[in-house]
Amino acid sequence: MDFWSLLFSFTGRVNRAPYWLATIGLIAAVLVVVMIAFTVAGRSAIAIIVAGVAFLLLIWVTLALITKRLHDRNKSAWWLLLFYVVPLILSAVGHSLGSAGLIFGLIGFGISVWALVELGFWRGTAGPNSYGPDPLQAT
Repeated sequence: MDFWSLLFSFTGRVNRAPYWLATIGLIAAVLVVVMIAFTVAGRSAIAIIVAGVAFLLLIWVTLALITKRLHDRNKSAWWLLLFYVVPLILSAVGHSLGSAGLIFGLIGFGISVWALVELGFWRGTAGPNSYGPDPLQAT
């Protein structure tokens, strides 16, 4: 898989190594861009726009990477809702309930840990699946 497909395409599969390398590289690149923007331009509108564009790009690429990682695990991109939207909702509900909502926060945290393990540590489906060939066996 080429660099542009890895970062911007929502099709295909990606194994753990490129997923982690791209994720860590993207976070570092966005941090550097934002720091440079705010150092050079201060808190001006230009710096805020540059930071906003960097974060939007980061969101797009992150969604593309996670989608391909889910595909490698033979799961639909709909799992993004469970892994990222549900914990946010549970956290918001938990905060609105105060200390009585601690259980919601814990459930959301558990789902987030599950997502980290599922995406970052478990091997993808061995051999081809409905999303493409095994990236570890591709030539």
